[in-house]
Amino acid sequence: MTAPAAPVQAGIGASPRKRDGAALLTGRATFLDDIRPEGLLHAVVVRSTVAHGRIVSIDTTEAEAAPGVALVLTGAQAAKHAGPVPYFIDPAARGGNRTDIRCLQVDKVVHVGQPVAAVVAASRLEAEAAADLVRVEYDVLPHVLDADAAMAPGAPRLYEDWPGNVVSHNRYGSGDPDGALAAADVVVEGELRISRTTTAPIEPRGYLASWRDGTLTVHASCQNPHQLRWMLSVSLGVDESRIRVITAKVGGSFGLKMQGHPEETLVALLSMLAGAPVKWVEDRRETLMAGAREQVHRFRVGATRDGRITGLVNEIVADIGALTAQAGWAMPNMSATTQPSGYAVQNVRVELDIVCTNKPPLNAARGFGKDAAHFVMERAVDLVARELGMDPAQVRRRNFVREFPYRTATGLNIDSGDFVGLLDKTLAEVDYAGVRERQAALRAQQRYLGIGLGFELTPESSDSPGTFVSGFDTTTVRMSVTGMVTVLTGVTSPGGGNDTGIAQIVATELGVPIEWVELVQGDTDRCPNGFGNFSGRSMVVGGGSAALAARDVRAKLLAVAALLLETEYVDIRGGVAFGGGREVPVREVARALLTRAFAIGDIEPVLESTRAYKPGNIDHVPDELGRIQPYPTYSSSLHAVVVEVDAETGKVTLADYVMAHDCGTMINPLLVEGQARGAVTMGLGSALSEQLVFGADGSLASNRFKTYLLPRAGDIPLLRMIHQVTPSPFTMHGNKGAGEAGVGGAQAAVANAVEDALAPFGVTVRGVPLSPPNVLALIDEARP
Repeated sequence: MTAPAAPVQAGIGASPRKRDGAALLTGRATFLDDIRPEGLLHAVVVRSTVAHGRIVSIDTTEAEAAPGVALVLTGAQAAKHAGPVPYFIDPAARGGNRTDIRCLQVDKVVHVGQPVAAVVAASRLEAEAAADLVRVEYDVLPHVLDADAAMAPGAPRLYEDWPGNVVSHNRYGSGDPDGALAAADVVVEGELRISRTTTAPIEPRGYLASWRDGTLTVHASCQNPHQLRWMLSVSLGVDESRIRVITAKVGGSFGLKMQGHPEETLVALLSMLAGAPVKWVEDRRETLMAGAREQVHRFRVGATRDGRITGLVNEIVADIGALTAQAGWAMPNMSATTQPSGYAVQNVRVELDIVCTNKPPLNAARGFGKDAAHFVMERAVDLVARELGMDPAQVRRRNFVREFPYRTATGLNIDSGDFVGLLDKTLAEVDYAGVRERQAALRAQQRYLGIGLGFELTPESSDSPGTFVSGFDTTTVRMSVTGMVTVLTGVTSPGGGNDTGIAQIVATELGVPIEWVELVQGDTDRCPNGFGNFSGRSMVVGGGSAALAARDVRAKLLAVAALLLETEYVDIRGGVAFGGGREVPVREVARALLTRAFAIGDIEPVLESTRAYKPGNIDHVPDELGRIQPYPTYSSSLHAVVVEVDAETGKVTLADYVMAHDCGTMINPLLVEGQARGAVTMGLGSALSEQLVFGADGSLASNRFKTYLLPRAGDIPLLRMIHQVTPSPFTMHGNKGAGEAGVGGAQAAVANAVEDALAPFGVTVRGVPLSPPNVLALIDEARP
């Protein structure tokens, strides 16, 4: 008898639609703000209006008497009930300076917008009205808004117990970069300023806390529910067993919703003090305070006459704003570690200063600093090509790593790849030679067409020792008596669809239709302990642990089916076990084991397994230079963008975009493409229009979408995407992370394309965004 085939559309490598797609499209999905328990109160945060100052007094008298108000809380009062917010990544563990982060400031503020008080009322409008009545008096102190200025002698210090404003200074690299530069045929120097941007998810952050009968339930729009539970336990002094964190649908995260924000502790504390459920959802102005990516790179690159890069020195000054317990302050470390990207340069030195200023904190953001490393390297490659009169594609080809695994100068061990293959595919798809011909023809008409390339090497699925940045995760797979499968996983989904990919893996391993598989994520009471979503980890470690658990359950099914079918060889496909010319539905196999256990024999009557998966290629033992290897996988991509620049207005028009992407084995190509398109769009926005702008007083001027300019649908060309598959030898399915690649490649490709378009003017791009005023300034600067 021929066995039925498994549904092709559900297996690994297929692209079934997102499991929750219909609910999302029809507005039936439940997000945090849709949860409205009886007796719900609403919180509004009162924020500092000065960039730096001591809190002299806070008068809450009028606010407390306002209609609907249930509670007004100041920092001094909060400190009696809650301790400091634990760090996601503690600077002290890496030899840096730290300070206590409070849910409400007690004595001093260090940026505009820092929480100083909170109001709880029966409605959001009443809470907002009462918050306006809170009177805070400050002793205003001098402030500093520039990282270079913050390092100067005599600069205002944010934290008096620090020797200055530097969180940490680190050096990365190996070899003899100074000797390489001295011996080089050409040395090019550059400066690149990456302006502060933000992640701007559709759904802002929000928390709903309910304290009842000595237990705390927190619904949160977050990425790391188990870490959030631990953090609340530590800061509030409540045993973890009495705290439950539940994550509903999340309308985008991009790193913003990792644990460590003061409002997490604050909302829980407000519920405990008010004796009622309390919800806080930030408004768009609050969301836009969360910064990312502000860095200055001053670099020198040496090369031979044939275009081989021999040495790199890069000095990075990273402005992280005020220190945060969130992971954002640590991003610049990856800007340093990821260099020199996928290029075979062994003489490298990167000097990194992570500096505090009186701006709101950096928060974790997609790319997590690696985007800056790509941006700088790709600008350096183009500058070398320009100096030598070579084509930028040729310089890349000459310097790409070709043999794997490959240990970089900063100690990372690149697992696999074919970077030359990505380049060839991209050049062919964009018609590189044809674009050059059109460019020459248009220049004769005083029209300025440019093409730029950008390569990315993206370490993903990080494991940082001693932190909650973990490289493993855990999944439980459970089959019921009817054959239905419940998967409870420690990874969460910010909306990208990893629940669909994990369901594909489990369905494939068990040999059952994907419709039988239900995913449960983001519930600390139901799911095994896990680490949530970050660093492109979900399909690598969530998928890996789900596969291991599913294999355990499958082995049990095979053993029972062999007894039922009276044969030694059994296979399962399409929800049917077959062997010896006979077949039996999996549902009957499950029912037999769970209802006739004593007749089955010695097989343990449990169709459930919990497994953890740790990928290879992670090594925490320092090498002879003190370097560790924290990343198992390295996805890669090559971007090409064609732009036309109007030299009269400075407007940059995107004419074409091609991305060749390699994330190893693709569990679901459609999900990979969705992730890549989103990351590229984020990179294009930061390259062309997005920028957080601050006034001289430290207040945020770009505090709404009228002034913080996200790209619109019509601003983005159709992204043409090419898949290349170079499996990782260190992961369960050969897959690599696919959540972060795209930001840095897009930034670099646009910057290089604009410089290429304006080559007749002699323009050198030194930063982003390349908005019309900035482009015109470059042209004016380059004119004789």
